[in-house]
Amino acid sequence: MKVILAVTGASGAIYARQCAERLLLAPQVEQTALIVSDNGRRVMEYEGERLPASERIVEYPNDDMFCPVASGSARYGAMIIAPASMGTVGRIAAGVSLSLIERAADVMLKERRRLVLVVREAPYSSLHLRNMAALTDAGAVIVPASPSFYSHPATIEELAATVTERALAMAGIDLPHYEFEGK
Repeated sequence: MKVILAVTGASGAIYARQCAERLLLAPQVEQTALIVSDNGRRVMEYEGERLPASERIVEYPNDDMFCPVASGSARYGAMIIAPASMGTVGRIAAGVSLSLIERAADVMLKERRRLVLVVREAPYSSLHLRNMAALTDAGAVIVPASPSFYSHPATIEELAATVTERALAMAGIDLPHYEFEGK
């Protein structure tokens, strides 16, 4: 399976790093196409996060509309946008593809493939909610960056992983993760 990982300028670069690291651990993921927006790079630097390097990660510039992820014929199985800014969410919901991230997301929707957006905003405005509803109606999965506490996370890394693991599961990536057992 080939997967696209996109990083936008919303706070939460830890989710991008964790997704990239776990995609490298997933035996079913043969290649990850990486797209990082300019603001995504700025936020990652500000938050002190770095993405792993690997021959299985191929990076494409966000302005390169003539690369494989811009076409449905390249047959990527899933796309995760982590974190997803509300500007990116709104443009995708409106069908506006001004960048490679937006075009790749548009391709995933039109090809009926998995598109997962880890949205990072609080509170949501009615515009945000309508855009997320429109994307859900089009087949995308919205994963709010709302960590869970069932696993009793002891570190920020563990807390963020509750979101990352959910996003990967929604993209069809099968990796070991916490499962709530209840009492």
